[in-house]
Amino acid sequence: MSYKDTLLMPKTEFPMRGNLPNREPEMQQKWEDEAIYEKVQERTEGRPLFVLHDGPPYANGDLHMGHALNKVLKDFIVRYKSMAGFHAPYVPGWDTHGLPIEVALTKKKKINRKEVPVPEFREMCKQYALEQLDNQRTQFKQLGVRGDWDNPYITLNPSFEAQQIRVFGEMAKAGYIYKGKKPVYWSPSSESALAEAEIEYHDKKSPSIYVAFDVTNGNGVLNGDEKFVIWTTTPWTIPANLAIAVHPDLDYVVVSTDQGNFVIAEDLLEEVAEKVEWQEYSIRSRHKGKDLEYAKTQHPLYDRESLIILGDHVTTESGTGCVHTAPGHGEEDYWIGKTYGLDALCPVDEKGVFTEEAPGFAGEFYDKANKSITEQLNENGALLKLEFMTHSYPHDWRTKKPTIFRATSQWFASVSDFRNDLLDAIEKVDWHPHWGETRMYNMVRDREDWCISRQRVWGVPIPVFYAENGEAIITDETIAHVSDLFREHGSNIWFERDANDLLPEGFTHLGSPNGEFTKETDIMDVWFDSGSTHQGVLQEREDLSRPADLYLEGSDQYRGWFNSSLTTAVAITGESPYKGILSHGFTLDGDGRKMSKSLGNVMVPSKIMKQLGADILRLWVASSDYGADVRVSNEILKQVSEVYRKIRNTMRFVLGNLHDFDPSIHRVAEEDLEEVDRYMLIRLQETVAKVRKAYDNYEFATIYHTINNFCTVDLSSFYLDFAKDVLYIEKQDSHRRRSIQTVYHEIVVSLTQLLSPILAHTADELWQHIPGVEAENVQLTDMPDARHVVGEEDTKAKWQQLMAVREDVLKALEAARDDKVIGKSLEAHVTIVPKDEQTRDLLESVDHLHQYLIVSEASVVEHYDPAKAYEHVSVAVDRHEGETCQRCWVSSHSVGQHSDYPDLCDRCADVLSS
Repeated sequence: MSYKDTLLMPKTEFPMRGNLPNREPEMQQKWEDEAIYEKVQERTEGRPLFVLHDGPPYANGDLHMGHALNKVLKDFIVRYKSMAGFHAPYVPGWDTHGLPIEVALTKKKKINRKEVPVPEFREMCKQYALEQLDNQRTQFKQLGVRGDWDNPYITLNPSFEAQQIRVFGEMAKAGYIYKGKKPVYWSPSSESALAEAEIEYHDKKSPSIYVAFDVTNGNGVLNGDEKFVIWTTTPWTIPANLAIAVHPDLDYVVVSTDQGNFVIAEDLLEEVAEKVEWQEYSIRSRHKGKDLEYAKTQHPLYDRESLIILGDHVTTESGTGCVHTAPGHGEEDYWIGKTYGLDALCPVDEKGVFTEEAPGFAGEFYDKANKSITEQLNENGALLKLEFMTHSYPHDWRTKKPTIFRATSQWFASVSDFRNDLLDAIEKVDWHPHWGETRMYNMVRDREDWCISRQRVWGVPIPVFYAENGEAIITDETIAHVSDLFREHGSNIWFERDANDLLPEGFTHLGSPNGEFTKETDIMDVWFDSGSTHQGVLQEREDLSRPADLYLEGSDQYRGWFNSSLTTAVAITGESPYKGILSHGFTLDGDGRKMSKSLGNVMVPSKIMKQLGADILRLWVASSDYGADVRVSNEILKQVSEVYRKIRNTMRFVLGNLHDFDPSIHRVAEEDLEEVDRYMLIRLQETVAKVRKAYDNYEFATIYHTINNFCTVDLSSFYLDFAKDVLYIEKQDSHRRRSIQTVYHEIVVSLTQLLSPILAHTADELWQHIPGVEAENVQLTDMPDARHVVGEEDTKAKWQQLMAVREDVLKALEAARDDKVIGKSLEAHVTIVPKDEQTRDLLESVDHLHQYLIVSEASVVEHYDPAKAYEHVSVAVDRHEGETCQRCWVSSHSVGQHSDYPDLCDRCADVLSS
């Protein structure tokens, strides 16, 4: 006879396979149709506000793994906060101005920006940016990221641009904005100035030359027959040389050689002598650097003198101790040159081509001119040595081409004027990880003034007018008027109207007696755009507030968005725009290498979602130690998929065993639960507490491991395993069965809620199959709170000891299997000899001990010679001598004793009889 139909087997429509690539888009559409974001906001209205302010990604190209890591981390936090007592709106944003879009139009659309009127070109840029934004928005939504996608903030929106103008105006009013000519990072490939945040370093092969400058006036210290020796890796800057810097406190020597008499730092004598191949040399005289000040030398290319000046920046780490100084091509050179009244000579134009100010080299590209300049130096007898070296060199982060320092007239934000305020603000921020504070502090402490002007057209114009006498005009009146114009018409109006038409009606200025004005043509650095989001978004939108609770971005943003936002906010409000910073590392391949097309190791989020699903990608994010660089590969995703499968199948098993459970009818009161069920309820509360704490501390890997371990160790290996013998076998309404189901129900509800921020789609799907839940969606519920369980301390102590004994028994069963004593554990009769009285009392107090050990019989005795000693007990395993019950598969001496059911044990016979 078959007893299969008499068993209460699991039943659920929750599928075993996730089929995520097909199911997730349907769920996302359902969220959109049901306006789930709006429902969440309505539900949490009135709670304490938590604002995670979205750092704007650049609107260009498809999403990469860094985008996915960043947005999913943000989604974890926002989803959790909305289920943890907060009102947590999430407004995504985009950075939409800047060079990459200009370049994309030039390359992809074949647009020549110099042949198209500026307003028309800017409109093309806008449309391209919005197309890219739509593409990225679709992909972000496919990741399951919940937010106000229909109302994002966009830096090209008129309302945002209007607020940005006011930020500039407030900084100018405070005296922090100025125009000056000094060297800045310049990108010939972009034809624009760059900020430090737009610089990255790559190796570059450069000529390394030693050059002699003949002394023309020894200033009473030198004889006049000497030559100062300088070293440089930028021969192209020699035409701009105006001085040679020496350190006032270093010792310098005049060295007599077979090639002449040379001045260098004494500490570098041996190194230089070897480099320039002086066969024999001797020291003729010694001088302190300060004694050489105001001596003069002959420029090696032109008929002018180069002055000997003093500089504390000179070191003996490399070179000659005599530093080639070109104020138009170096930050330190500029400032020290200013002290001596030297001009910032810069004979290189915006394309990196020499001008007529560099006779003999006009029209040559600076890098190519290295060769002709070196040849001319050699011809003039000034070149002592030429070799080549590979070194780290600044590059334009967008074009990936080398940059130069070039003195130009630019607009700056004077960071030095409020540096102490910035440093004070940094100390008040909560930093995750903690080293972020030190990194930001050092960066701000050492930061130069911020060059905020760019010589491009796709961006927010610098709102400055010029009077007829050249005076710059920035007043409260002009700023307010331009801001209002931008809010109404957008910033394109700046390029569509003449200056007089952009000024307030009837505006006058002493510098323009004829009433004529001109306007600035430069635009603002895009970091000023994104750095103004605290004003243009947090202050502009009613659903947000400043300061934000959290900014979360990659670790490169310490020099980018974190920095620019702090700078503008402190400048105009005196406070940081964020209470906390959380940063993550970069995404690398499985071997820890940077992803690149040339290596063929690029992982793309859209492809992963199509193959595995967004929830697998989200679980990978949760599994990662994101504070450092994060690795991803097919093998890693395979491992994550296994964990997902384990979690899903565990939840499915629990749901399957709730098919006949209605919590409003069948729930067992906590004090009436079976002891083992109370113990599992305690373990659930411990899991809830640990997971909640990890969410609060942004430790998502802890959540990943905690839930995985709970599903694997507590549930699958113990609770779900032994419970089958109760859930399938006992009477439907038996107390033991309903007791387990009561705890199963709380487990599935709690775990679904705990998993909801991470496995957004799977948790939603699970929720639809849980009996007796009231909320239509798990996103519209709150996180479970860990609570005290009746009799917690005693129950926990007892069952922890029992679980330790169980481990000993499982080892003994495994040995018995290896020795072919038994096959399945239900064939076993275990005899347990406790090592102490406490353990004996414990085991004798446990009903159904054999079920918890998954054996047919368990005997507890004081002595049994065959028993083998383990840590807590001694155990002997014998094959059970009873017959196997054909319904529950337990071996029992009672099989055959019931006349109606001769092949069943008495337990199963009783169930069927009733």
